Amino acid sequence: MKKGVFYFLLLVLLGFLVACSAAEESKSVSEMDSANDSAAYGEKEESLAVEGEEKSAEEPIEANEQRMIIHNAIIRTNVKELAKAQSNIEQKVKEYGGYIVESNVYKEDDQTSNGQMIVRIPEKHFETFLSDAEGEASKVLERNVTGQDVTEQYVDLTSRLKSKRVVEERLLTFMEGAEKTEDLLKISSDLAKVQEEIEVIVGKMKYLENQSSFSTIELTMIENRVIVPGIENNDLNTWEKTKKQFITSTNTLLAGGSAILVFFIGNLPVFLILGLIAFAVYWIIKRRRLVEKK
Repeated sequence: MKKGVFYFLLLVLLGFLVACSAAEESKSVSEMDSANDSAAYGEKEESLAVEGEEKSAEEPIEANEQRMIIHNAIIRTNVKELAKAQSNIEQKVKEYGGYIVESNVYKEDDQTSNGQMIVRIPEKHFETFLSDAEGEASKVLERNVTGQDVTEQYVDLTSRLKSKRVVEERLLTFMEGAEKTEDLLKISSDLAKVQEEIEVIVGKMKYLENQSSFSTIELTMIENRVIVPGIENNDLNTWEKTKKQFITSTNTLLAGGSAILVFFIGNLPVFLILGLIAFAVYWIIKRRRLVEKK
C-alpha cells in the first residue's frame, strides 16, 4: 500500500516537471519567432532602398529629344513714345500666350520717363519676342541673355522619384501584411518619411518644368522727350498790352498833373504873400530909380 502511494506521487511529480518544461520551451519558441519577424522586417527595410536604387539604375535613361533650358533676358532700350511701346509689348505678350508679372512707369522729370516690365513668355516664342521688343526701340542700350541647362538635374530627380515610388509600394505591401502593432507603427513612420521625400522631389520637378517652359524677360524702356517752347497767346496779346500801356501812361500823366494842381492850389496863400512881397520890392526899387533920375 505504501509503495503504491509512493509510485503515484512520483508519477505526479514527473508529470508536473514535464509540463513546466514544455511551457518554457513554447515560450522560448514564441519569443524566437517574434525576434525573427522583427529582424526579417528590418532586413527588408534595409533592402528596400537598395532594391529601388538598383531598379532605377537598371532602367535605361532615355535621352531627351529637347533639352530643358531656363532662359532669362534683360533688355534696356530707348523708345520714342513710352505709352505706345508699352501697349505694343502688352499686346505681344497676350498674342504669344505669356503673362505680365510686373509693370511700372516712373517719371523722373518733364523730359524723361521710364517704363519697367517683367514678363514670362513660352519658351518656343522666346527669340521671337526678343526681336519684337527690340523692334519697339529707337536704340538698344543693353541686351543680356542667359540660359541654364537643367536637363541632367531633372533626369536625376526623375530617377530618385522612381526609386522612392518603389519603396513606397513595398512599404504599403508590408503594412497590409503587418500583424503586430509595433511593426505597423514602424512601417507607418517609414512610409510617412518616404512620402514626404516624394513630395519634395515632385515640387522640385514642377519648378524646373515651369521655369524651363516659360522664359523670363525684364524690359526697361526709357523715353527722352525734347520739349520745344510753344508760342502762347498770352505772349502775343498786343492789343491788351497796348491798352494797358496807354492806361498806365495816362494814369502817370494824371497823377503828375494832379500833384502839380494840388501843389499850387494848396500853396496858393503862400504864393500870394510871396507875390505881394515881390511886387512891393519891385515897386520900391523902381520908385528909387525915378527919384534919382530927377
